[in-house]
Amino acid sequence: MNLTEAFWNNKYKNHDTRWDLGAVSPPLKSYIDQLTNTDLRILIPGGGNSHEAEYLHRNGFKNVYVVDVSEIALKNIKHRVPSFPEAHLIHKNFFELDSVFDLIIEQTFFCAITPNLRPEYARKTKDLLAQKGKVVGLLFNVPLYEDHPPFGGNEAEYHSYFKDHFNIQSMEAAYNSHESRIGRELFFKIQKQ
Repeated sequence: MNLTEAFWNNKYKNHDTRWDLGAVSPPLKSYIDQLTNTDLRILIPGGGNSHEAEYLHRNGFKNVYVVDVSEIALKNIKHRVPSFPEAHLIHKNFFELDSVFDLIIEQTFFCAITPNLRPEYARKTKDLLAQKGKVVGLLFNVPLYEDHPPFGGNEAEYHSYFKDHFNIQSMEAAYNSHESRIGRELFFKIQKQ
């Protein structure tokens, strides 16, 4: 399946965004709420409408970036949060990004890329992170679909992608998922080796 810019723009144009919770995912909100350094360079890949980016921005984080192939998704953020810096809304393929971040927040991007790109995702996130940088977020812990996103998986599979590039600090069932995702998510925290 070719998940192109046109594919994703069409999803946003037709409001076919069932993955969008309309708010910050509760496990990510809990994680963000314990962060104290508002100068962290934070990337949200495939951020879509990116309620997490909005939440971080409204809570004083100055270096929050969203990268997405959908221009419509990025315009949605700017429309909803006019004070969000336009230069921090990056219209680009994640795999072509060339920058350095302290933290990458994973929220529905990993499940949206075709599974054959998962090893490349692990390498790319490592390349984009500063020394001791982290990827924190959510992964689906259920099979889901094979022919279109969201693509699921399981803990053993995810370990196989990340173990050579990261210290896996935690990967466990999320205890505070949104009601629509209870029992279906892993909260994970991995640190660049």
